[in-house]
Amino acid sequence: QVQLVESGGRLVQAGDSLRLSCAASGRTISSLNMAWFRQAPGKEREFVAGIGWSGTIRYSDPVKGRFTISRDNANNMVNLQMNNLRPEDTAVYICAAKRTVGVSTSTSEYNYWGQGTQVTVSS
Repeated sequence: QVQLVESGGRLVQAGDSLRLSCAASGRTISSLNMAWFRQAPGKEREFVAGIGWSGTIRYSDPVKGRFTISRDNANNMVNLQMNNLRPEDTAVYICAAKRTVGVSTSTSEYNYWGQGTQVTVSS
């Protein structure tokens, strides 16, 4: 079993930067594919960024060029650097992990989920 705990979310202004972290326990993440999703009030959970165990990286179009995902296998963590934040980035950001091969945008393919951390971007 894998436990995921997110941190780093807070209230920021448009144009600011923020770094989110996801700490994993219970199993090493070196063989897992990791991702960040987000969910805004009244909306479905959506894929933000993912990083495979081999280093493959994938971003959703709305965050491409602004967000950077990275993994620190030695410390069992995954990070999300978010630059030039916009009000539409406001959401709960949730870390996820999957055992199967590949970086997927589908929530149904992920086996483990964190509780999320709130990011609010004011205009």
